[in-house]
Amino acid sequence: MNIYTVRLITFSPTHTSKQVGEAIVRGTGISDVARTDLTFHPAGKLEIPESTLTVITVPVYGGKVAPLALERMKDVHASGAPAVLVAVYGNRAYEKALVELDAFASDRGFKVIAGATFVGEHSYSTQQNPIAAGRPDADDLQFAETFGAKIRTKIEAAADMDKLYAVDVNRIQRPRQAFFPLFRFLRKVVKLRKNGVPMPRIPAVDTELCNHCGYCVKHCPAGAIAKGDECSTNVEKCIRCCACVKGCPQKARTFDTPFAALLADCFKKQKENRIIL
Repeated sequence: MNIYTVRLITFSPTHTSKQVGEAIVRGTGISDVARTDLTFHPAGKLEIPESTLTVITVPVYGGKVAPLALERMKDVHASGAPAVLVAVYGNRAYEKALVELDAFASDRGFKVIAGATFVGEHSYSTQQNPIAAGRPDADDLQFAETFGAKIRTKIEAAADMDKLYAVDVNRIQRPRQAFFPLFRFLRKVVKLRKNGVPMPRIPAVDTELCNHCGYCVKHCPAGAIAKGDECSTNVEKCIRCCACVKGCPQKARTFDTPFAALLADCFKKQKENRIIL
């Protein structure tokens, strides 16, 4: 069978998930591409036809799919349309995120024919505390393109939609994780919490550096920063994606969490991308 249209659905405040999704789509070789970017707006009511391949790429926050991504995708439905699900995480762990995304997509009528976990630069990564800095890199994107080509081959090998088999994302191979760095991380996390070390909930702003250019207002996916009040952040809305921190032209925003140093120290070894199809 052949599919001639692909829809790419992404939620990507710091552009990692979008880069991976675009590379997968390129790899399929399908030229008719519709894009739905959930980063700033809900998808709205969207019915995906069976003849369209859907690629969904989302970031992982704290081992779960970004809740705002699921909220903005709640009105997307299908009637057996094939879907590829991708969780992008910051080199620590994606935990049950891919399974969570699978349940969400399946409940909305998608037939999940492939899944993947990719590493992207962690939201908390800085020059001082690099965590998977620069990923996805050229090798990651080439891997994503190859994955896309394999998806296309799988589709073409099926005689019809009934023969295009679904996958169990629970069976995806987990990335290798050294025991001692993980143990050290968990031990230090427990110590931080036991000692009551304060954890920031929103980025800090240097009011002397901020020139109210509005970049953070425009690029905050949660609408947590208001125009004219750029030095404040709504703590109830902030999802700590750090898009405002990474992109601020004046470097006026920082998110100094003790977790950044722990992650940088305990997860130096880069994890591998994994696929199932």
